[in-house]
Amino acid sequence: MNLDRAVLAFAGLVVTLSAILSVTVNPWWIALTIFAGVNMLQSSFTGFCPAAIIFRKLGVAEGCAFR
Repeated sequence: MNLDRAVLAFAGLVVTLSAILSVTVNPWWIALTIFAGVNMLQSSFTGFCPAAIIFRKLGVAEGCAFR
């Protein structure tokens, strides 16, 4: 798994988990979904993604999107 796929998988996990939590626990969990969406949008324009930095430090192989 490269860095790009790891970031996408993590974003998908966060969105899915927060959607489930907003339905089952508290509707305010939808804020986490909004945060993840805004973060993905800004990273598509700037190339800066905090999750990519963390995964890179964990030793995930480099991809082509987050250099």
